[in-house]
Amino acid sequence: MQVQEPKNVLGDPLEPCSQEPTTGFYRTGRCETGPEDTGQHVVCAEMTEAFLRFTKAQGNDLSTPRPEWNFPGLEPGDRWCLCAARWQEALEAGVAPPVLLSATHESALQVLAREDLEAHAVDASSS
Repeated sequence: MQVQEPKNVLGDPLEPCSQEPTTGFYRTGRCETGPEDTGQHVVCAEMTEAFLRFTKAQGNDLSTPRPEWNFPGLEPGDRWCLCAARWQEALEAGVAPPVLLSATHESALQVLAREDLEAHAVDASSS
């Protein structure tokens, strides 16, 4: 039985998001998801100071290292797989970080509008 290669929001094979730091729910460097990933960590985003402040205020501090979770702490410019719902909250608050479409899992489209992702893309869209 052949395993289906994960796709990105453009319908192409899912590309890596970040190895420095290593991101992804499964810490593979890709925004892959599965049944254990209840937060849907599928949006490959480039951190900004505004977003890091916003998410910390929401109770999810992404700046502080948490070695027990294999989490290095993030700085502006780092890429990280975000929860789709948190990215939507940031969008509504006017602080959505830029997105790498080629590394954002297609399941993000179950929660987010493609137009919103494209409007914040750092890579070219195929549309």
